[in-house]
Amino acid sequence: MSAPHLAVIGLGLIGGSLARALRSAGAVGGVSGFDTDARQRSLAVELGVVEQAPDSPAAAVARADLVVLAVPVLRTAEALRAVLPALPPGAVVTDVGSTKQSVLADVAAACGRLPGWFVAGHPIAGTEKSGVVHAAADLFHNRRVILTPHAEQDAAALQRVAAMWSAAGARVVHMDPVRHDAVFAATSHLPHVLAYSFVDMLARLDTGHEIFPNAGGGFRDFTRIASSSPEMWHDIVRANAGPVTQLLERQIGELGEVLALMRAGRWDEVRERFERARAARERHLAQIE
Repeated sequence: MSAPHLAVIGLGLIGGSLARALRSAGAVGGVSGFDTDARQRSLAVELGVVEQAPDSPAAAVARADLVVLAVPVLRTAEALRAVLPALPPGAVVTDVGSTKQSVLADVAAACGRLPGWFVAGHPIAGTEKSGVVHAAADLFHNRRVILTPHAEQDAAALQRVAAMWSAAGARVVHMDPVRHDAVFAATSHLPHVLAYSFVDMLARLDTGHEIFPNAGGGFRDFTRIASSSPEMWHDIVRANAGPVTQLLERQIGELGEVLALMRAGRWDEVRERFERARAARERHLAQIE
């Protein structure tokens, strides 16, 4: 894959890492970027993530052959509207959002229809850190990227975006947008809701000042994702609220059952649930990325 010019709208961890990865691979001739935060624009240039970061999204995409919208999902329509007037003929646009039905709906609203040149994508990579200062060229190495083709999809645009991610070291797979949102509600969106809620509950306990200093590795592992960007995860959960609320209701029901077993002293059944969960995780461990 080789694109004469890449434009990244949103110079955070994902957008910045993609720019670094493609520049490192020699897969782009030039990279420009834009972020609403002027400090992120300056840092992106200082750190060599992009060559230039003008003060408007239109200026950033003026010479672009490939545009990546690396913004919170609820800002997709806003970002696309900002670049549409300046998009060169033949440019391909893609995104990195964690929800796909909402993104496709916002793109259709911004354009009046779903254009064939837009490719919906979702890299399954990241950390709890945010900002371009944490961008890493190897972030996508051997990670999955989900592309969700739509009914009006242009095959050449789809192939171009797939080639971009392959050049960044990722493994590209295709998925239906509805199925994508259901799967990631379970594997990503609900876990973030649980982690945030759990930490918030503990922090508000009278004994909270004693809990955190005495937390061990298990606590850090379970709550790591509660250090992620609240703005980003608010947007994701809101955009995928249907599947997430369904799973949350089911999780609350499951916890209620465990609580009832504990109150009744039915500890063998509690252990059985633990054993069943452990066996399931071990069985599928090779598929967890």
